[in-house]
Amino acid sequence: MPKIYDNIENHLTQGLNETLELSQRTDFCVGYFNLRGWKEVAENIDKLEGASVREGENGEHRICRLLVGMQKLPN
Repeated sequence: MPKIYDNIENHLTQGLNETLELSQRTDFCVGYFNLRGWKEVAENIDKLEGASVREGENGEHRICRLLVGMQKLPN
């Protein structure tokens, strides 16, 4: 069941850290990324052991990938 983080009853930082404690690697896809927020999860990301992922013909060892997709509005 998906969980909605409203930062009132369910806090995103707490949810991310609980998930990271159970993970080997992580991928984030966000519309906007502020580096100040990274400190909230950095300790648990540093603890990840990583895992092999398939990229094209090769297997690559990955720990954390962050995709930031900001879009410029038309004039």
